[in-house]
Amino acid sequence: MVYSDVCRKIRELRVQRGWTQVELASMLGVSKSVVSSYENAVHLPPYDILIKLSNLFGVSCDYLLGTSSGQGLSTMGLTEWQIESLEKIANELRQMNVKNKLARDE
Repeated sequence: MVYSDVCRKIRELRVQRGWTQVELASMLGVSKSVVSSYENAVHLPPYDILIKLSNLFGVSCDYLLGTSSGQGLSTMGLTEWQIESLEKIANELRQMNVKNKLARDE
């Protein structure tokens, strides 16, 4: 795990959502200077804040820590029915991608 990778991801995900450091700090229950220290590699967020960040951003802690390459999709707070629906949608999209690739290769 490299501090700069974690910090870069926090900043990128915050900016993608159009949130300011102040807004993110409020959601996390910390000060703006704490968020700034995370983004500037002064401090690594403690595990409870990493969990909050992963939930807010909808990514896994593994993604934030750099132990997985994909952002993943957090299903926290969803019902079993909603999770099953998302899995069905993902499978349909994968099938469409395979069909499109086969059509391009012909």
